[in-house]
Amino acid sequence: MEPDLVLALVDVGTFLKASGYNFIAVTPDTHRRVLARNARGAQTLRDVFGWNRAFERGLLPAHVLDVLVSAKLAHETDDGYRSCLRYASLGAQLFAHSCYPTVQADAVFFGPDTYRFCRALTQASIPAGTLVDVGCGSGVGGIMMARQAQHVILADINEQALLFARANMVLAGARNVTIVNSDVLSEVTEPLSCVVCNPPYLRDAAGRTYRDGGGTFGEGLALRIVSESIAKLRSGGRLLLYTGATIVDGCDTFLHKVTPLLSGVHSHYEELDPDVFGDELDNAAYIDADRIAAVMLTVTLP
Repeated sequence: MEPDLVLALVDVGTFLKASGYNFIAVTPDTHRRVLARNARGAQTLRDVFGWNRAFERGLLPAHVLDVLVSAKLAHETDDGYRSCLRYASLGAQLFAHSCYPTVQADAVFFGPDTYRFCRALTQASIPAGTLVDVGCGSGVGGIMMARQAQHVILADINEQALLFARANMVLAGARNVTIVNSDVLSEVTEPLSCVVCNPPYLRDAAGRTYRDGGGTFGEGLALRIVSESIAKLRSGGRLLLYTGATIVDGCDTFLHKVTPLLSGVHSHYEELDPDVFGDELDNAAYIDADRIAAVMLTVTLP
């Protein structure tokens, strides 16, 4: 995806907003099951841009289809056209992200984790100043917090993610947001008051950027973010980390590994959902795991 495609993403998103489009993004497994039980072609905008069903030319206004085709955001198939992206609803906003299935190495994912992450952010307080969303993906975390922060930085190493984030920033009307290609915080130089992140936290055999966090159970990137954030946050600054924790024989392996990094700071750790991505337990990396939990770590510097 090239930078000039941002305008196409915004054009389509603007049309969908005006049309009253609403779609809640689900897990890939739920998405697969819904498509499998009914192979019909698209009949609504939700079918086209939510479920990614094939659609006939007449379903969309001609100018919208022209934008999609000319920007290579839709392709022709034996059963019509198919969108190469999706739009998900969160509150009053729409967020563009990758089409189903998200098999590409640089796919940009939006799903139930995204909703849990944003819910946790909106329930937290943040200090005034600059907020950076590390591994921003679609940009949803930072964009949703833009009303509370003086300045928001959306940071990611995935250029595809940064293009989606830029379009979503425009769609949301967020004017205090900048985009940075950065490996965690390496390219973020200004003083930081807050870091928020929902990093990849699984072991993914395909090595997809949005899923594979490295380490034993996918915790590697989250641990690095904790370490770099503590080093770069100003006094009184705060880290809000939403991630996954693999539980083995009743032991929270992420909490065990992150605890030594929290010396000298104030921290709060909460399990938000006891059982996510249960299908991952069939994979070799999790052969000894009881479950994978969604957790929130809040760190405040003295």
